[in-house]
Amino acid sequence: MDIFRFEHPIYLYLLVLIPVLAFIHLFLTNRRKKALEEFGNLELLDELMPNVSFKRPGVKFYFLLLAFIILIFAIAGPQFGSKLQTVKRKGIELIIALDVSNSMMAEDIQPNRLDRAKRAISRLVDKLQNDRVGFILFAGDAYVQLPITTDYASAKMFLNSITTDAVARQGTAIGSAIYKGINSFTSDENVNRAIIVITDGENHEDDPIAAAAAAAEKGIKVYTVGMGLPKGAPIPALSGKSNDFMKDKDGNVVITKLDEATLQQVAITGNGAYIPANNIRNGINNLMDELSGMEKTEFEAKVYADYEDQFQWFAGIVLLLVIGEFLILERKNRKLKHINIFEVKKENKEN
Repeated sequence: MDIFRFEHPIYLYLLVLIPVLAFIHLFLTNRRKKALEEFGNLELLDELMPNVSFKRPGVKFYFLLLAFIILIFAIAGPQFGSKLQTVKRKGIELIIALDVSNSMMAEDIQPNRLDRAKRAISRLVDKLQNDRVGFILFAGDAYVQLPITTDYASAKMFLNSITTDAVARQGTAIGSAIYKGINSFTSDENVNRAIIVITDGENHEDDPIAAAAAAAEKGIKVYTVGMGLPKGAPIPALSGKSNDFMKDKDGNVVITKLDEATLQQVAITGNGAYIPANNIRNGINNLMDELSGMEKTEFEAKVYADYEDQFQWFAGIVLLLVIGEFLILERKNRKLKHINIFEVKKENKEN
């Protein structure tokens, strides 16, 4: 199976110019139309200037606009990778377990716990080099969202799609997430492994300490990142209305608090470290320093190679559009102006 990519995707940001150019064209067209209306009725002006076309300049503009769009794709370097190649890499295996329970929508850290966690994971993935990474999502249950891989682009793509709807059963099963992580690593031997659990720590389902101990027995380090503040915050209601929060059966607003004690104990038992959310940027940097210090093991990874440039197809379309724009005259052709290919002559039927 081929895989498509852009070699220079940064040039795709030029596409933001398209609506700007279209707006400027519409503005100038309307301005020109109003200026002509000041001289008289447009239908009368059309009869007085039979060779002047009011539509052709617009057609020529949109030919050039479409050519510009395709040119942007061309300079971005479209490529197809047609060969899956096995390469040797040295690294570790890392499982990131992310809490997606409703309590992660609390806004005691801005914009909310879940979004801040996703940003931290994105920064962490950006710092990885030759390591394998996988994602586990958990709430009342835990499941593998991204099997362990060296494809960081796919990891970032999956990360962006994560919401609290990813796991149907609510709760916070930290232990289940750790056990799922233990079983999600590859079968390669002598590879250093670590699990990073990102959660508010309010465990209601199982025993995360026992799970961390089980990981430590297998030589897997467990790190915890605490999302939220100890004083806690209300959980926004699913209605999405401001100042509308989840309530218990007695009608009281539910306050979710960061359980630092549990997360610290999990990290200690798992031979890892605890990182509080109020210092998450420095914490992630320190975590990466520690992970980088773990001995790297050589393993095989499959990557796409032999990428072939496809820009020439886009360039050809651009050339055709430019030629088409050049051939369209702004004034009507005197010899062809009376021809209307859409006109159908009606024949009188005799009774």
